[in-house]
Amino acid sequence: MRIAIEAQRIFRRDKHGMDFVVLETLRELQKRKDGNKYYVLVSPGEDRCLEESENLSIVEVHCPTYPLWEQVALPRALQRLKVDLLHCTSNTAPLWCPVPLVLTLHDIIYLEPRQHRSPSLYQEMGWHYRRLVVPKILKKCKKIITVSHFECNRIREALNLPEEQITAIYNGYNKHFAPIETLDQSIIKKYIPQEGFLFFLGNTDPKKNAARILKAYARYLEQSAVKRPLLIADLKEEYIDALLQQEGITEIKKYLYYPGYIANQDLATLYNAAFTFLYPSLRESFGIPMLEAMACGTPVITSATSAMPEVAGKDAILVNPQEPQEIADALIKLESDTDFYQKQAAYGLERVKLFSWENTAKEYSEIYCEIQKEKH
Repeated sequence: MRIAIEAQRIFRRDKHGMDFVVLETLRELQKRKDGNKYYVLVSPGEDRCLEESENLSIVEVHCPTYPLWEQVALPRALQRLKVDLLHCTSNTAPLWCPVPLVLTLHDIIYLEPRQHRSPSLYQEMGWHYRRLVVPKILKKCKKIITVSHFECNRIREALNLPEEQITAIYNGYNKHFAPIETLDQSIIKKYIPQEGFLFFLGNTDPKKNAARILKAYARYLEQSAVKRPLLIADLKEEYIDALLQQEGITEIKKYLYYPGYIANQDLATLYNAAFTFLYPSLRESFGIPMLEAMACGTPVITSATSAMPEVAGKDAILVNPQEPQEIADALIKLESDTDFYQKQAAYGLERVKLFSWENTAKEYSEIYCEIQKEKH
């Protein structure tokens, strides 16, 4: 088959979750030699993170905005390439598509009620675009892929989809996330002065629960004799200041480090250097950072909600994300109980063996094959 895979943003420098999902899966599809020819459609960018091969070609599609790129330039490119199938990998797809369509629908958070607007204009515009486009394209999809059984059931019920139209395929994690014996201190010092810190990977999306995590951290500082600093990725100082003011905890700022975006190649070192990783989101459809931290042997505190128990497993540290005291109590338990800490580290290293990008690519390839059989 000639298969087009939309990977619009993988060449941008500051990549995020969905970009890494498609990038890692493409690298595994390249290795499979399954007889398919893959055409990866991208926007031009400075990080050429994927190489062409005999079974994979990169097609740059130029267009100034995301909606025009997807709705106008992408369908034109498909006609020119004469492909058999399009796989859109990041929640949205063209309203008109000249070939059978597979859609990866990571979540439907944007169709659910929300408490307030996103402070990021980019995220706010994306929210409205997805709300407009997604309901219109679902009936046109030959197959919808999502990333957990929780999300699969959630989407099926919310959008009244036939059971056979949607399937769950787990994400994996990159194998460079692993325990590191000798840490590069220069990487750590780029972001924070010492090892043994608490680590929170957030952004301005309300589901990341940043305000309650800061509140939990303030309570941890009241109870802890160690008072570990907190490294916060992807949040700007003015946003953090506003949250501290809102929660009445401005005195904790001296313990916070907030370098902004953290390069993916530095993350493995930081997970290894961290005492624990905080991931008590309000809502996740999967949660790759949990696997990355676990694979580095770092205990994870996550939520007993949405897909997080499914991914982290029943023996993980699962808290109510609405209760800052539960998060603080989990931190204190890890700090005061060495045996519990070691068991959590060992549990994470075992748990991640269930997930790999190789499995993800294999299941994608099987879906493409099924659709080809249906055509004939």
